Amino acid sequence: MELYIFARFHARRGNEFALEQALQRVIVPTRQEAGCLSIQLFRSTRDPRLFYIQSRWADEAAFDLHATLPHMEEFIPRAESLIDHPLDVTRAEVIG
Repeated sequence: MELYIFARFHARRGNEFALEQALQRVIVPTRQEAGCLSIQLFRSTRDPRLFYIQSRWADEAAFDLHATLPHMEEFIPRAESLIDHPLDVTRAEVIG
């Protein structure tokens, strides 16, 4: 069953540009992963410090593998150092 991921990133004041760069860098190799069906990066139109990633995966195993890859092992601590909250990632499925 396909898995959808919603990740929220709110930059610490003054780290908006660094966070945006880190997010853009992780999107490129993620799009090349076999299990990644789509991935998009968004910025809030009302809060320039707020970013979201929405991605769609072949299944939960594909996303679990993604989390162990080198670009993610580098990205996670970098992102955590740039945001003002605990990492916020939601796994979801389509209903209805």
